[in-house]
Amino acid sequence: MRSVYSFLLYLLMPLVLLYLFIRGLRSREYLSRWSERFGYFDPPALGDGIWIHAVSMGEVNAASTLIRALQKQYPDTPLYITTFTPTGSSRVRELFGDAVFHVYLPFDLPGSVNRFFERLRPRLAIILETEIWPNLFHAAACRDIPSVIVNARISDHSFDRYLRFRKLTSLALGQVSRIAAQSENDAQRLKAIGAPEQTVTMTGNLKFDTSLPPSLLELGDSIRLAWGTHRLVLVAGSTHENDEGPVFKAFKHLLDDFPDALLVLVPRHPERFGRAAQLARAAGLRVALRSENASCGAEIQCFVIDAMGELLRYYAACDVAFVGGSLESIGGHNVLEPAALSRPVVVGPHTFNFADITKQLIEAEAAVQVQDGEEFEEVVRRLFAEPETRDRMGRAGSELVRSGQGAVKRTLAIIDKLFIREAG
Repeated sequence: MRSVYSFLLYLLMPLVLLYLFIRGLRSREYLSRWSERFGYFDPPALGDGIWIHAVSMGEVNAASTLIRALQKQYPDTPLYITTFTPTGSSRVRELFGDAVFHVYLPFDLPGSVNRFFERLRPRLAIILETEIWPNLFHAAACRDIPSVIVNARISDHSFDRYLRFRKLTSLALGQVSRIAAQSENDAQRLKAIGAPEQTVTMTGNLKFDTSLPPSLLELGDSIRLAWGTHRLVLVAGSTHENDEGPVFKAFKHLLDDFPDALLVLVPRHPERFGRAAQLARAAGLRVALRSENASCGAEIQCFVIDAMGELLRYYAACDVAFVGGSLESIGGHNVLEPAALSRPVVVGPHTFNFADITKQLIEAEAAVQVQDGEEFEEVVRRLFAEPETRDRMGRAGSELVRSGQGAVKRTLAIIDKLFIREAG
């Protein structure tokens, strides 16, 4: 099965490279460092470290608290972090600088994977969420490198796909030392697609343990002071194009009742910054860009944040938070961030990437799920008009986040056993 998989992957490589090239036309970072994607890179100065893979920015953010715990637990052990996307790479540099070694994860080709391990020489492998790479796991097992999938989850969409290829996923997951699942539902799905029962443990979601800077709320207050504390602010975070159309239309209508309101738009991908601003202007909104150091005066109706890594500060400055990727069938993004900041959360119907967390927030009355742009407009209008409802939802969200913490400690205990076993 693995040989057939590798053969098909070789056949698909021209299309994969074409995809990277097309992405590179919009985001130049995709055109650089291709050698790393085939396992060619200058090795780190120190070997025998812990390798952590987090595919993109969201996974890096989720892993950040765990990585800092590893730095504290094993201060003399080098840490290596791989990502697949440029945004993930940028986030690693922003959070950890030179304290960790960073390189792109290679394609799951036998030769590329072997070169990767020959250069990196890790003692332990930690994979975030559910990156199932048969050749990668096989190469780690052949080198007696313990591996653990942490914060593991299986969405509805992924579950159906993995079931169709259960022979291959079973082969891959059978070579993983331990799997730390986000929920009991995820644990059962992992077993159904072939994970050995004795390797799977439910540890909770690392995103609940994401540490927010103590000064973040103060920063949010200072931003609000600059905008005018009387203005109602809606932040649309991590948006995609099919989110933005309904949001712009709804907000244009909301201005009839709340003429001083401000929409803060934070697109998910940097290559869309200009396009998002263009769409906002086409919708009839007066727009300013963060990169222009605009003061976002009273005349501005839509403030486009064309910078990476700043979403949290704007969540801290808002009255209502909409989490994107949910009106479009992307699956949603991290709803815990605004909830942890005591902000009421609004999401669309497509939240399969955060299904369990979204359900918990809705049941706690900390979030509202809408089906379309019209319902989105109705919910935001109600929240704008009812400050007591906003406060109640915000408190419920922050309490839920606090009650769900502890995944880092449980995950670290699993890692510690593997690390000690390998050291022994």
